[in-house]
Amino acid sequence: MTSDFPEDGDHAPPNDPSAEQAALGAMLLSRPAVAEVSAALSTEDYYRPAHATIHGAIIAMHAAGLPVDPITVAARLRATNDLSRIGGATYLHALVQATPTAANGTYYAEIVADLARQRRLIETGTRLIAHTRQGTSQAERIASQAAAELAAISTSDRWPDPIPLGTHGALPLFPVDTLTPWVAEQVAAVAEFTQTPPDLAATMALAALSTAAGGRVHVEIRPGWREQSNLYLVCAMPPASRKSDVFAFMTEPVYDLERELQEGSRAQIIEAETIKEAALAEAEALMAKARKPGDGIDRTVIVAEASAARLLAEDIHVPPKPRLTVSGDITPEPLAQQLAIHRCLAALSPEGDLFDIIAGRYSAKPNLGVFLQAHKGERLQTDRITREQPSVDKPALTIGVTPQPAVLQDLASTPGARDRGLLARFLYALPASNLGYRKTRTAPVPEAVAQRYHGRLSTLLSTLYALPEPVTIPLTATADRAVEALQDQLETALRPEQPLAHLPDWAGKLVGHTARVALLLHLSDRIAGPRWGEPVEEDTINRAADITAYYTQHALAVFDLIASDPATDAAQTILEWLARPKTDGTYRTAIKRRDAVAASRRFRTVAQLEPALSLLEAHGYLRADTPARTGRAGQPATATYRVHPSLHCGADAR
Repeated sequence: MTSDFPEDGDHAPPNDPSAEQAALGAMLLSRPAVAEVSAALSTEDYYRPAHATIHGAIIAMHAAGLPVDPITVAARLRATNDLSRIGGATYLHALVQATPTAANGTYYAEIVADLARQRRLIETGTRLIAHTRQGTSQAERIASQAAAELAAISTSDRWPDPIPLGTHGALPLFPVDTLTPWVAEQVAAVAEFTQTPPDLAATMALAALSTAAGGRVHVEIRPGWREQSNLYLVCAMPPASRKSDVFAFMTEPVYDLERELQEGSRAQIIEAETIKEAALAEAEALMAKARKPGDGIDRTVIVAEASAARLLAEDIHVPPKPRLTVSGDITPEPLAQQLAIHRCLAALSPEGDLFDIIAGRYSAKPNLGVFLQAHKGERLQTDRITREQPSVDKPALTIGVTPQPAVLQDLASTPGARDRGLLARFLYALPASNLGYRKTRTAPVPEAVAQRYHGRLSTLLSTLYALPEPVTIPLTATADRAVEALQDQLETALRPEQPLAHLPDWAGKLVGHTARVALLLHLSDRIAGPRWGEPVEEDTINRAADITAYYTQHALAVFDLIASDPATDAAQTILEWLARPKTDGTYRTAIKRRDAVAASRRFRTVAQLEPALSLLEAHGYLRADTPARTGRAGQPATATYRVHPSLHCGADAR
């Protein structure tokens, strides 16, 4: 193909322009090829700087969940003033035309990566020769640095750039296809109309389902193990992300039914209030008669009559005004009072005011108790509730909020939020923002889709609200085994050096959350008929597991973002140590766990260190070599970690 680049001379370093063009063309043609090519190539592997610029733009767009093709990439490069530098929009189309097939993207990438390794070998050798000719006195340091570079170059698989702590790579999109069809089609339509990630609408859909079922229907996994169906959900997105619009679409049936219930009960409440007021007035009239002076009055009889009238008046029940929700800025004491009256409530808001309340911004200190107990359904007992109702059995609170990411950091800094388990009770979504890439004209949510969602959710809300007592739904035998398999997987993931080793509090609730999500899916699947009381099936558990697997990946990113995780601070300490040269001026190319323990007074045992090492491994700063087996009961020897080359050279990759 032709391009705007000059041909290489006979003495150019090893490179293959056609392979570079084909690798980029494959990414422009196929979304899966983006992940495949980027796994083998980084921007530093391209010989032509323009190709590196195009690769970087594609990766950034793919990580943000944006579509990748010649038109969208051209728009991105135009916005960054790079389009003319890479040869214009026509060059992007030429890349596509020059690609034989996107299916071979990995092979094109391997050609480019191999040539990049050859160039690095030449560069390393050239630097070593130059230092030797200069007669430098730092021969040991130069040799050590060269050995580290050669080791990195000769590695069979390319080591991508590490992901800085406090940031994260591309996170998965919400698996919309796991939702019940009438929910999934609403989520997809709202996401398209508002040009927002589906994560936002899907998370608020789960909050709406939880509002309907939370505390009213339980799931029994096994005898003695029951879970309520209420969830604490948060989807964090930046300002101007149209959160309020999505919130309104997904929660409208909740507020419509709440108004309908309140209007329908108005006459009954007024009648009961009138009867009670009349009875109290009768008791007060008898008391007034007893207070009159005179000897011809038998006060004992009158007081007895007044007491009996008062008791009768107190026994007259005035039904409370029906409520499904509370405001998103309710404080803990009024929330406890409302739970005492209604037991099952939802705090829904498109903002993060509730987190400000939890953090104690408007009080002397945070009051976390009601939020902790109302998630699990633990008995809520406090003198602050009401004199008539000093405790609440099985309170159930649903939380569905869409704050800005910074609000999560404020919540994490709240005393006790992590230690007492509040942060562990939330399912987190942190979708990538698509600001700047939204379509300006989109199709509205189809009326049939909106009506079906409104009707089905309203039916679910009204059916479960009318239940006189909570209903418990069991699992089928195969569903029970599916839960057991999830427990086994989780146990493995909690081991040292595994992904969830540093989040035992959050992960400890993961299987329970999966059962809760499964119950919501079960109810939404079957609410149109009389079969919603049947046992939860295996397929429903598996769908719920896909959803909580999504939330797991986002939770890892959120806890990294808010830095409430002690492993993050410990990992930062290790990074600072690795980035410092040793006393002889060389850098560490490999470490053992005990080396880090000895180097820092912060760690006393290897066990304290392992969550931080797992985090650094997940971010790409370390790679664990397979340990040898020792002769002592088959225990592994001390694990060795290779250190990312960017730290070998003292680069500030943090």
